[in-house]
Amino acid sequence: MTEATVLGRREGGVLVLTLNRPARLNSFNEAMHTELAAALDAAAADRSVRAVLLTGAGRAFCAGQDLSERQMGEGAGPPDLGDTLERLYNPLVRRLRALDRPVVCAVNGVAAGAGANVALACDIVLAARSASFIQAFCKIGLVPDSGGTFFLPRLVGDVRARGLALLGESLPAEKAAEWGLIWKAVDDERLEEEAMTLATHLASQPTRALGMIKRALDASAGNGLDAQLDLERDLQREAGRTEDYREGVRAFMEKRPARFGGS
Repeated sequence: MTEATVLGRREGGVLVLTLNRPARLNSFNEAMHTELAAALDAAAADRSVRAVLLTGAGRAFCAGQDLSERQMGEGAGPPDLGDTLERLYNPLVRRLRALDRPVVCAVNGVAAGAGANVALACDIVLAARSASFIQAFCKIGLVPDSGGTFFLPRLVGDVRARGLALLGESLPAEKAAEWGLIWKAVDDERLEEEAMTLATHLASQPTRALGMIKRALDASAGNGLDAQLDLERDLQREAGRTEDYREGVRAFMEKRPARFGGS
């Protein structure tokens, strides 16, 4: 029996997804894309899932594309890498950004190429101190993909984005946190615990409001001020009609912790 390339388990309201090709540093092949897409689609359809935690098995988070799938035989034409992006990587990034629940990424080791940018597509990224981020594309004659040219300049600024993309140097997790590329670097032995604690906390919060926050922040990259103010108005109107908002106000007035149900 072929072992699953993505492992899933539930911890209360948290769906934990683990990339599971450790012998290949969790590099992507088509099977992993298929299984991860199915898991994220199932999460989107299941309102009992209130947060997702994405991590990797073994000593890496994800080394990007499995280049063994890209070996070109003698006389073969060049591969259509744009087709690979259109069918696999771009839909994955869109799924992560569109999921109306928070996605935490725990980077347990190297995150290289598309693996780095899939991590950056998540909402909150924690990394082990021994982990690193590498925009490895230039080393094999390619362009950063999977949202890399979108996320990098917005997270770390143009100067640092160009250095990372053009040099392909390894960026240690602690410096990634200092630069604002990720949320936090934590001790290796505490990564799993801290990531689960964070995901569990998010799963206990007003889920629909968190999804609206994601929508607003994503839209701000392309909106002018007037359009963003209009979007905030519309989302706030929607949020104000949720049961979680009513519970939040009741809890505030009664001076007790809120018990959000995610609706």
